[in-house]
Amino acid sequence: MTTALVTGASSGIGAVYARRLAARGHNLVLVARATDRLNTLAEELGDAHGVAIEVITADLTNHQQLEPVLQRLQSDPPVDILVNNAGAALSGDFASADPVEMDKLVRLNVVVPTLLASAAIRGMVERGNGAIVNIASVLALVPEYSPGIYAATKSYLLTLSQSLATEVTSKGVHVQAVLPAATRTEIYERAGGDISKVPNVMEVEDLVDAALIGFDRREVVTIPPVPDVAAWQSFEQARGILAAGFSNSQPAERYRG
Repeated sequence: MTTALVTGASSGIGAVYARRLAARGHNLVLVARATDRLNTLAEELGDAHGVAIEVITADLTNHQQLEPVLQRLQSDPPVDILVNNAGAALSGDFASADPVEMDKLVRLNVVVPTLLASAAIRGMVERGNGAIVNIASVLALVPEYSPGIYAATKSYLLTLSQSLATEVTSKGVHVQAVLPAATRTEIYERAGGDISKVPNVMEVEDLVDAALIGFDRREVVTIPPVPDVAAWQSFEQARGILAAGFSNSQPAERYRG
């Protein structure tokens, strides 16, 4: 039986991933700060699906609390699926942002998923199978829609996913970036926002179910709200055309004096 480790599993996207993966028969390692919520979810899913569930209470921005999660990813029974879901937002613009809060956000949204993926990937490659799911955001593609550094952290996750997929897909490891748009989670409230003022909000269950269809199809990038996949394909094609012009020993004519 395979095992999935889900961060930020006590609510929102993480909790729904836990429910869906348990229903698929995966044992679970649930990670979050809220011990009571984790224990309640673990009991519910264990009773409903007969899977083994471990709970690790951790503030992942605290290195001492992160360490047991890193160790679990490198121990037996092996973790076959890592869902890097834990994340946060930060309201306000860059000029007015608190540097301490920016540091915390970068740690949680960038450093933590990088270290978790690093801890998981070697064993996955050695076994020739495994999967890493990184929950990014559509703002990774349109950062001008979001002030501050949140979009930049999600751009990093998207880039990491694409780069890592290039490295390990041929070695049997699947890497997927999931890019939600507005989704009904607690992230808005925690950042001081009001989700009732956000139009066209997707329900968490719909988001995760769509993401899992993309996972089953082995998509590297899954964008559940985009209605026409041709839009993404055109974007990728344009990116390839742009890249074709990178290998030039001289600046483009427009930059020559």
